Amino acid sequence: MNEMTTQILDESLDKTVLVKLKGGKCLRGKLKGFDQHLNLVLEETEDITNAEDPKKLGLIIVRGDNVVLISPPPR
Repeated sequence: MNEMTTQILDESLDKTVLVKLKGGKCLRGKLKGFDQHLNLVLEETEDITNAEDPKKLGLIIVRGDNVVLISPPPR
């Protein structure tokens, strides 16, 4: 993970991010932590893959090798 990625994720801590995973799942949650492997800790997480029926997941850990994209909050 490069320096710019780390900086953007640091700035996104305690803010809501959108995470797309392999297999097409989309999650929205508050970023509480991350590591060099892009493992993520998300709080107040929702599975928004089906926008008409979001599912509350709460506090979860996402393994970094499943992450395709992380969209930080607008600046």
